[in-house]
Amino acid sequence: MATLNLMLVDDHLLVRAGFKRLLMTYDHIAVVAEASSGEEALNLYKLHQPDIVILEIDIPGIGGMETIKRFLDKYPKAKIIVLTVHEEFIYLKRALAFGALGYLSKKSAHQTLHDAVKAVAQKKRFVEPDLSQKLFLSELDGGIDPLEELSAREFGVFLQFAKGLSLPLVAERLNLSESTVSTHLYSIKQKLQLGNQSELILLAHRLGLIHTSET
Repeated sequence: MATLNLMLVDDHLLVRAGFKRLLMTYDHIAVVAEASSGEEALNLYKLHQPDIVILEIDIPGIGGMETIKRFLDKYPKAKIIVLTVHEEFIYLKRALAFGALGYLSKKSAHQTLHDAVKAVAQKKRFVEPDLSQKLFLSELDGGIDPLEELSAREFGVFLQFAKGLSLPLVAERLNLSESTVSTHLYSIKQKLQLGNQSELILLAHRLGLIHTSET
């Protein structure tokens, strides 16, 4: 089997180190690049041209969803696996809709990650079985994504405000101007018919996107 070159994108150095150590126990896998943000990942992709990008969607800067979108806009052949702490169906559904080929939880068994890499290398979609079942049951129950109208960027801004952060802090975390963030927030409120940030936070809690410890 030819060597598969991977890039790891996660803002936690120890997490990257752990998964790198795991992946490189396989003779046919090499980790050729690491990034802590979407912007850095996009720059490194052009330099290293990895076969697969393994991405945490909760990263600083442009955020994971926007990173997926920009990757595939710029590099349509890029293969992306989301490896994340988020198991909610809204994250899974949106990541696949934006073009990720794989999605699994960081709680997955080690073998699951290897299976995902092998499948995605062949351009096959791979979703961790437990999460796939969760998505299927949600769809079966008529599960609706009330955030579907939000763009990838707006979704990222929504998540930051849902944590109770102020406008200046959101702008700093996402590397955007305050006026740009304000414009996105206005659009979010209009699309979701929200009056203020408190209503936004309540919606995020109801959807299971934000937990008490995060606000």
